[in-house]
Amino acid sequence: MRITIITGFFLPVPPVMGGSTEKIWHRLSLEFAARGHDVFFASRAWPGLPPQETVGGVTHRRFPGADHSRWLAVNLWHDLRWGCTVARVLPPADVVICNTVTLPVWLRHFRPQAGKVVAVIARMPKGHGRAYGGVDRLWALSAAVAGQLCSENPRLAGRIAPFPYPIDWGLHAQAAGGAAPRTPLTIGFAGRVHPEKGVELLLSAAARLAARNDLPPWRVRIIGPVDVRAGGGGEKWRRQLLGKFGGVLGSRLDWRGPEFDPGRLARLYGEMDVFCYPSLAARGETFGLAVAEAMAAGCAPVVSGLACFSELVRDGDTGLVFAQSGSGAEVRLADALSKLLADGALRRSLATRAQVHVRRYDFPSVAEEALADLESLRTKVAP
Repeated sequence: MRITIITGFFLPVPPVMGGSTEKIWHRLSLEFAARGHDVFFASRAWPGLPPQETVGGVTHRRFPGADHSRWLAVNLWHDLRWGCTVARVLPPADVVICNTVTLPVWLRHFRPQAGKVVAVIARMPKGHGRAYGGVDRLWALSAAVAGQLCSENPRLAGRIAPFPYPIDWGLHAQAAGGAAPRTPLTIGFAGRVHPEKGVELLLSAAARLAARNDLPPWRVRIIGPVDVRAGGGGEKWRRQLLGKFGGVLGSRLDWRGPEFDPGRLARLYGEMDVFCYPSLAARGETFGLAVAEAMAAGCAPVVSGLACFSELVRDGDTGLVFAQSGSGAEVRLADALSKLLADGALRRSLATRAQVHVRRYDFPSVAEEALADLESLRTKVAP
């Protein structure tokens, strides 16, 4: 099968600057090629990466892109320009997988020889369903995403297929810290350090915990990019948070930059006891890749009550869920965190079940399921 993969305009592949989409599709492209498929990959040009090369059986072409902006309209404009640039040189293929917003709308008509169009819906739809009537397949990262697509355009129902983001389960499981007690216990967050991710809510909850003297020693570790160009909230916002919470938390706050190396990131997950992802992005989150990776690394997860997390974290079974909306959210989060800090048996039992649960998302399994769906799409006769 001839497969084309297109990622977005602002990060390179290989994922030398991070990015969950770039990381996932780089690995999946290698999985596809290893199974004998012809894979073409279009991504952003980057210093140190040649404009064209073949690595691991995957042919890469890289094109000038642009940095991410805090303004949605600017990003959509860059996305449109990016799609126009890439579409002109796409080779003939059976399927073309688009990790972009605007390209799936018109690619089938503009360049039909590029193959049947697969749109990966990596953000909660905001009208996408109404625009994607000409797309052959829509891969939804969660049932919540699929439901939103159907509500926007019921005619898409037969074209939607599940596509949970895969993880390197073995790498993360190997990094798991095990049952040996550690001091201090670590509450971790990893991801884009942006207001919509609930980082301020986490720090507010931690400040409440700092006022208690009935908990074992603990700390909060934050890992991820704050730079706006990498999708963060910006250095000014980070300084505001440090000014607000730095004095209260003191040495309990371990704020680090992004980690792009998969092995080192896995080890950082493995050093965490509790992974907290208190996202507020009801219209943004679609799956929770960082949550799944942390679960594979042996963390007990605490997540907000967004629908997209329900397939990963079942409250009281594979983690804890708190209500992030309305007044008192920081109190509810602090209660959940304190419960896990104080009760080692509960923490370890949740972590064990969480690790087993996310094994279904390992790369080889997801790659096989994706290829089976692509083959069925390739051979499907148009009505």
